[in-house]
Amino acid sequence: MCDQTFLVNVFGSCDKCFKQRALRTVFKKSQQLSYCSVCAEIMATDGLHENETLASLKSEAESLKGKLEEERAKLHDVELHQVAERVEALGQFVMKTRRTLKGHGNKVLCMDWCKDKRRIVSSSQDGKVIVWDSFTTNKEHAVTMPCTWVMACAYAPSGCAIACGGLDNKCSVYPLTFDKNENMAAKKKSVAMHTNYLSACSFTNSDMQILTASGDGTCALWDVESGQLLQSFHGHGADVLCLDLAPSETGNTFVSGGCDKKAMVWDMRSGQCVQAFETHESDINSVRYYPSGDAFASGSDDATCRLYDLRADREVAIYSKESIIFGASSVDFSLSGRLLFAGYNDYTINVWDVLKGSRVSILFGHENRVSTLRVSPDGTAFCSGSWDHTLRVWA
Repeated sequence: MCDQTFLVNVFGSCDKCFKQRALRTVFKKSQQLSYCSVCAEIMATDGLHENETLASLKSEAESLKGKLEEERAKLHDVELHQVAERVEALGQFVMKTRRTLKGHGNKVLCMDWCKDKRRIVSSSQDGKVIVWDSFTTNKEHAVTMPCTWVMACAYAPSGCAIACGGLDNKCSVYPLTFDKNENMAAKKKSVAMHTNYLSACSFTNSDMQILTASGDGTCALWDVESGQLLQSFHGHGADVLCLDLAPSETGNTFVSGGCDKKAMVWDMRSGQCVQAFETHESDINSVRYYPSGDAFASGSDDATCRLYDLRADREVAIYSKESIIFGASSVDFSLSGRLLFAGYNDYTINVWDVLKGSRVSILFGHENRVSTLRVSPDGTAFCSGSWDHTLRVWA
């Protein structure tokens, strides 16, 4: 996902043996504890039956995984592009850069659209978060964060607040006002606290709750007003890099992807993983739901984008070419769902025909890797952010 790795070691008193050691976070009956590696191993073996070992349980889990894959394969009767053969091909496709937003002093790492289809929030390695008017390219608000690498930002559904975070391990919410002279930093509210960097954040369908993903391998749901942890989601074996909320108004699921090459679908009410997909060969940098909510796409460092059908419980399409050797950093669907826009580390944006699996266009313009990409709420344009310090609005 980026050219640096962040590692956090916490030293302190173990909650079990009380010795001063390097600690890791463990969860026992949803209670968060700090154990040293010895105590964590002992806890993992608690409750084993006679003649049972961790190795035998791992082997049993692998065999059950194999059986599940066999059952999935039985449903794999036809490929998506075969079904789409009778669908009419897309005509000539022309998109150009209509606006270039300049103002960041370093790599743009994340961006999000406001529901008003006009304003954009972006965050950068320069430690700044900027709110832009995409029509005029004017900067409406700017916040300097206490750290560099602001890796996540999001607009609240009401358009009255933004959330952001990064290497400070926090997600902070800033209310937006029309008063240009108001000190936004004074009204900052720290909502979420992880034990490693914040990689992604997204408001739910209201301004009152926010979902976060982190390098500590977890996702979490927080109450914005009180900062209380409402639900935590454990299952990824490495850094979680991205998440996306299901599009329905009553959406109680979200999808996440990470460095363990897994894409996982979660139930926000129970905190349980309800579906998992592990077909990528490297880190998953981006996940995005299909507009209907019945599928999602992912972009990975393995230079492919993939489409997963939630009803069929399997991967149904791979978007790749032999000439594409750089990772996909960000993906998003057109409003109709027919096009998939994907930003790559080779400075290009590829546009894919979702049904036929073919590339319909390549967009050039950025002078460094494309790090983030989002389609506007009305589907008339999309915005991309890059390590060349700029954002571009395409239509």
